[in-house]
Amino acid sequence: MTQQPPPAQAPAKKHVRLQERRGSSVALVLDVRSLGAVEPICSVNTPREVTLHFLRTAGRPLTRWALQHQPPSPHSWRRSSWCLPPCQKIPPNFVNPEELDVPGHASKDRYKTILPNPQSRVCLSRARSQEDGDYINANYIRGYDGQEKAYIATQGPMPHTVADFWEMVWQEDVPLIVMLTQLRESKEKCVHYWPTDEDTYGPFRIRLREERELPEYTVRRLTVQHQEECRSVKHVLFSAWPDHQTPESAGPLLQPGG
Repeated sequence: MTQQPPPAQAPAKKHVRLQERRGSSVALVLDVRSLGAVEPICSVNTPREVTLHFLRTAGRPLTRWALQHQPPSPHSWRRSSWCLPPCQKIPPNFVNPEELDVPGHASKDRYKTILPNPQSRVCLSRARSQEDGDYINANYIRGYDGQEKAYIATQGPMPHTVADFWEMVWQEDVPLIVMLTQLRESKEKCVHYWPTDEDTYGPFRIRLREERELPEYTVRRLTVQHQEECRSVKHVLFSAWPDHQTPESAGPLLQPGG
């Protein structure tokens, strides 16, 4: 009778400590004292909200002398630069595209975020075709004495809106064009919408009669012809006007420029 060898015993398991099984001794510590010190979330205002807040809160306080010498007539108050009556509301400069109910206007906007105010936009009354419509990215602006439609602010024309621009000049009988942008400032800001000698834009024939270059601006005399009628238009390009800024001095603006 043979004697079988005793069964082999399994090797004893090593006792591994908890930290060794986890492979790290890093501890996570939570400071419950800081849970109530969470910074509040700040709301972000849109440009439209900022503009509306400024228009509602901005004011120009009257000095004692101005209050004593201010004419008491309501009409004089309305014409004064000291205050703006509630009835003369200033529309905000930021227009929601949904507010501008003009089909296809985006193709005639140089910047999709700069749109004309629907309340005061210029409408072209003599559209050349049904497809052209009456749209141009331009707004009427009141004069300093409250005169309606004293000025027009418009974008730099694009290649397919140059004829619209000259149609607006003719329709509104514009005697002076003041250009405050360069043709290019890191990128195209405006196309060359006037001729170096003579050219045709839509139904309008434009001729350059005179050009004078001065240190801060260039003055041009143009003749605009439509059919048999001719009109004279002065064109002033302020080459010293900085991009996205205003000049340090208003002197050149106040000069007649010939």
